[in-house]
Amino acid sequence: MASGRPSLRLAFDTLSSKQAYVRRLFAIIAPRYDLITVLLSFGRDRRWKHRLISMAALSPGTRVLDVACGTGDLAFQAASCGARVTGLDVTVPMLDLARRKISSQDARPTFVAGDMGALPFADGSFSVVTTGYGLRNVTELGPALAEACRVLTPGGVLLSLDFNRPPNRAVRAVYLAYLTLVGSLLGMVLHRDPDTYRYIPASIRRYPGAQAVCDLARQAGFSACTWRPVLGGLLAIHAARK
Repeated sequence: MASGRPSLRLAFDTLSSKQAYVRRLFAIIAPRYDLITVLLSFGRDRRWKHRLISMAALSPGTRVLDVACGTGDLAFQAASCGARVTGLDVTVPMLDLARRKISSQDARPTFVAGDMGALPFADGSFSVVTTGYGLRNVTELGPALAEACRVLTPGGVLLSLDFNRPPNRAVRAVYLAYLTLVGSLLGMVLHRDPDTYRYIPASIRRYPGAQAVCDLARQAGFSACTWRPVLGGLLAIHAARK
């Protein structure tokens, strides 16, 4: 393990170790984040995010919060529809990269630092909450879903794109083996550390899966939740209505 790198072996020991690991990891990978999403999605990531934004049916002035916004893909897409968008991320280097994109975009979201598990906004502040690959990385999924529900207006919707945990054991084994192999190679090439992107399959192994996320959303206060398979169910888009 390279000096100063977070240890994947210890990442899931406790809630606090996962929180610390995720924060340090995403600070490290921030400069390569856009490239990695393209490579791991076979170039389809932007299309999936466009699908998510289309599901939001945004109109000019709609208040949107994009949590775990990363470098701002969903935030910029939502803002291009005329929505008033706030992007939030706990990783400052990600926010720095998102802000640098503003000058080259017609749409201009606002970006702020914050934790999606403790959102710094009043109840009912937004009509739509979006997130790309965010739910799987929160310290505690239930409280994060409850926070998203809290800041939504009545009838508001949470839309999430993320990796799924396929229920079929054989499919899951092949899927995780692929992500582990490709992640190891990319980690070595880009960071000289094979563990860097092994976090993705490791987190999927501990993720409850698409239907269980809907069950947790209802427990967190949402009145309804559905999900749509992406790439044959290897990923999923969730829509939870308050």
